[in-house]
Amino acid sequence: MEEIYFDNAATSQPSAMVIEKMTQVLSKDYGNPSSLHLKGLEAERHIRNTSQILSSLLKVGEDEIIYTSGGTESNNLAIIGIAQSYHRRGKHIITSKIEHPSVYYAMKYLEEEGFEISYLENDSKGYIDLNQLKKEIREDTILVSIMHVNNEIGTIQPIAEIGEIIKKINPGTVFHVDGVQSFGKLLLMPKKWNIDLLSISAHKFHGPKGIGALYKNKKVRLKSLLYGGGQQKGLRSGTENVPGIVGLGIAAEEIYQELDDNNRHILSLKKMLWEGLSSHIDDVYLNGPDLEDGAPNIINILFKNIKGEVLLHALEDKKIYVSTGSACSSNQPHLSQTLKSLGLSDEEVQSSLRFSFSKYNTEEEVKNCIQALKDIVPILRRFKAGGR
Repeated sequence: MEEIYFDNAATSQPSAMVIEKMTQVLSKDYGNPSSLHLKGLEAERHIRNTSQILSSLLKVGEDEIIYTSGGTESNNLAIIGIAQSYHRRGKHIITSKIEHPSVYYAMKYLEEEGFEISYLENDSKGYIDLNQLKKEIREDTILVSIMHVNNEIGTIQPIAEIGEIIKKINPGTVFHVDGVQSFGKLLLMPKKWNIDLLSISAHKFHGPKGIGALYKNKKVRLKSLLYGGGQQKGLRSGTENVPGIVGLGIAAEEIYQELDDNNRHILSLKKMLWEGLSSHIDDVYLNGPDLEDGAPNIINILFKNIKGEVLLHALEDKKIYVSTGSACSSNQPHLSQTLKSLGLSDEEVQSSLRFSFSKYNTEEEVKNCIQALKDIVPILRRFKAGGR
């Protein structure tokens, strides 16, 4: 059987056009965009082209786009950059308990630096408590950071409503959104939703790894984390990754041209998988939001009485690739805080798998995956029941 890749929330296959255009830049348009000669101007034009694409998609200014090495750097630049810029105004920051590790550990760093972090609770489907948010915002709150789509369970936070709440209570509070899992799957309107900072990463929507972007409202002050040649108006020094930036732009343009068709397709695959498993296998449960309410590409499923890692490797033996959670924390020996926050026991957390789809997946692949799980799950449960 050919391989079946259902781990697209971890990373996605670059599109053919992305590979073609990046190869062209790597081999021909390899100039340094800071150089004053023709080769430098060619490289600079490539960067400006991607900025035009992103500004058009997000309805923001071209000069409000900063290129980074990916989602982790974008999140760190946003959070730590704001903390260092606004610490004289206040040292209070609000986030949730189900953020990506690149947000969570940035917050832990700031706590060590003397900042006070408030962590919002969430319900059993992963939605944050908006009433708690209203109570937590105060005069010295300099930043609220909330992810748009949860990378493990696909919960979509009501970002527009959150932005309105923040600005109504304290217009001076900066609003950062981790949009790494939502860009390319949902429409994003930073200006309309009161978003001041938005993180994206190309490899989540069929672009290359190692390149991302941060939208920064021009009214917001941001202290750089890197010092050097002063590229990107001093906000992110270092020679720009021109091939990566080109790949990001091509991937972004492609994914939004196909957005409605892609979403219909991947949502149908998600529904097919759940219906096939829930009707043929006992004791399987949906973690997180209802099928129609979550992100179209992510589904997290609890398989009772089976270790998720064991099931993952049993599927891997059949060339079916899935995940137990966030790829950015998969090597860390701790349980998913996101799943624990839903009310799952430690055993249930360890018995859960994430399936995430892309435009390249097919119904035939889903059917093969369902059949594989129908074969594997009873065997593994009998094995566990035998006490071996």
